[in-house]
Amino acid sequence: MPSIHPEPHNSSRTTWLRAAVLGANDGIVSTASLVVGVASAQSSHHGVLLSGLAGLVAGAMSMAAGEYVSVSSQADTEKADREQERKELSKHPEAELKELIEIYQQRGLDLTLAKQVAIQLTKHDALATHMREELGFSPISQARPVQAAIASASMFALGAAVPLIVASQLPVKQIPVIVSIASLICLGLLGGLSARAGKASIRKAVVRITFWGALAMAITAAIGSLFGVIH
Repeated sequence: MPSIHPEPHNSSRTTWLRAAVLGANDGIVSTASLVVGVASAQSSHHGVLLSGLAGLVAGAMSMAAGEYVSVSSQADTEKADREQERKELSKHPEAELKELIEIYQQRGLDLTLAKQVAIQLTKHDALATHMREELGFSPISQARPVQAAIASASMFALGAAVPLIVASQLPVKQIPVIVSIASLICLGLLGGLSARAGKASIRKAVVRITFWGALAMAITAAIGSLFGVIH
């Protein structure tokens, strides 16, 4: 019997990659913006770092909670749909088989072959077959709340550490410019790495992520400067 050739697909990375990239991006942008804004308001060096550290902790916890709640809701929906499908297969097996045959016909199989495939797969694992073919669920896209929460929070903290470390080595007057430049470089690298991991356009990812990061830091710097002048 020939061995099965393992063929990795990029979709298997979707869940954790999305959470990790989102977490790191938010960590860099939100903390850098906070540090730049507070520094632009002519605060003390201690105040700038304390604000950034508070933003790191609060942001990481918020990201973890948000991801956990969001992905848990998805998992609950999957569980409810699975239970509903289980009941339908128990009460109306013939109707469910007919529905499966129609799905395969719509995908291009003739009636005879569609019946054969539907019957064979129903015998093998009726519930898994209907969850996949009828509802589009698969193990690859299965919701994993804890994994998503940990990835998002840890990557947020890692991203937030970048502007904090840079700011800790600078006098307050240099923080807005240098932290912004360092953060934009890191955002560009993040966009490039995530695009490469997902086999997407690196250029588009870098432009997209750096544009929004620069906009966020520019706005907070302007607000910080305004409050600094008023003060």
